[in-house]
Amino acid sequence: MSGIFGVSSKNDCSNILFYGTDYHTHLGTEYGGMAIFGDDFARHIHNISHSQFKSKFYEDYRHMRGNMGIGVISDSDEQPIYLNSKLGPFCLVTMGLIDNKEELVLKLLDEGVSFTEMTRGTVNSTELIAKLINKGDSIVDGIEKMFEAIEGSCSLLLLHKDGLYAARDRWGYTPLILGKKDDAWAVTSETTAFLNLGFVTEKYLFPGEIILLNESGLVERKPGNANKNQICTFLWIYTGFPASSYEGINVETARERCGRSLAKNDKDIEVDVICGVPDSGIAHAIGYAIESGKPYKRPLVKYTPGYGRSYTPPSQKMRDLIATMKLIPIREIIEGNRIIICEDSIVRGTQLKNFTVKKLWECGAKEVHVRPACPPLMYPCKFCLSTRSINELAARRAIRALEGSDIEDVSAYIDHTTEKHKKMVDWIARELALTTLRYQTVEDMVKAIGLPKEKLCLYCWTGKCPDAGRPDNHSRRSENIIEGAH
Repeated sequence: MSGIFGVSSKNDCSNILFYGTDYHTHLGTEYGGMAIFGDDFARHIHNISHSQFKSKFYEDYRHMRGNMGIGVISDSDEQPIYLNSKLGPFCLVTMGLIDNKEELVLKLLDEGVSFTEMTRGTVNSTELIAKLINKGDSIVDGIEKMFEAIEGSCSLLLLHKDGLYAARDRWGYTPLILGKKDDAWAVTSETTAFLNLGFVTEKYLFPGEIILLNESGLVERKPGNANKNQICTFLWIYTGFPASSYEGINVETARERCGRSLAKNDKDIEVDVICGVPDSGIAHAIGYAIESGKPYKRPLVKYTPGYGRSYTPPSQKMRDLIATMKLIPIREIIEGNRIIICEDSIVRGTQLKNFTVKKLWECGAKEVHVRPACPPLMYPCKFCLSTRSINELAARRAIRALEGSDIEDVSAYIDHTTEKHKKMVDWIARELALTTLRYQTVEDMVKAIGLPKEKLCLYCWTGKCPDAGRPDNHSRRSENIIEGAH
């Protein structure tokens, strides 16, 4: 997942842009970028995979001047893109995932459109969005045409001489929030960025909504549709920063409710210590400890200065390295104790087994019980850059082992009341060398977040898209991945 931030001010905005963008660093590990419009466009992009955003951009931002700007922390593509178009020059940042990207690229190539930006041998997704917008008769018309053309999701910020355009994905999978202070407006994907910069949340943009910010203030360019909202549930479970809120619901408090729910369903387990896998598992564990009355302790601590999230880097080698090095066990808390580990999720399971559970056993844990805050992941995300293939998922490995091969219909494994589901969970517990494993149910997860089920995207757990305009099964992208599994 990526994060985007934009600001329009009557004064120079470079300081706000620099720090506002930096507050999205937890969402991406590959590239950072900023663009400012003053007398002209100024743009900088850096690889941040081995260094912090602040250190890479500190000298750049000190020389950038303007009253409008956009920034991005990207999980894959180099951004912002600059396009000198028929609509006038503009810079663009995006977040989301284009499920039919290859088809759209081929179609535009056939129409004579050229692409210049490549990432790992493929067309840069943000450049593709820019070229699709350029097919419109205006910026707003182009964004609407782009929404109609893509499958997947895309929220964006577009910097133009007319002002800063912000458009939220038409199904609302990714968030955009509007903030205000004094003579400045800001748009962010994380409200964390507002708090220390003095902005107050004014509005959560509706799906499909397009606004324009400039020296005249806020201009509504296209109303959104609140009834189509299907925001990513994983924001509250894992990807969101604890201080952020989406649709008015804070991440930290939702995670505490998830932990309480896990504890309520765990009355038959006697343990000594409750802990969370840092950082995103901590609030889940606090909730569990509060509900169970058992002490919360830190048998595993994260060495924060050098290592970020182990889930977001694109290569397995880098994910494993970060997972190995960042968590440091404390033997004095672990030895001889029965431990509950609250984890945000089990995706592949390899890091949990090799770099978390293994450390607990090696330090003398008596029992290790794992409680993920969400159900077993069954499908690769088709709306954000997340899990890449069905092959990687721990639940799918379990099903393959139990069935003897990949199967099309996994509904019996998704339903937590079935015997097949129980066998799948038991298989995963054995593979991960756990004393017990119990997942959160979809119903309890939804209740803990506090939004109606129909307003949440639950695709990676259920394989279903709740909106009426899309097929109620897994995507073409997922099917291709199954066929290519090895």
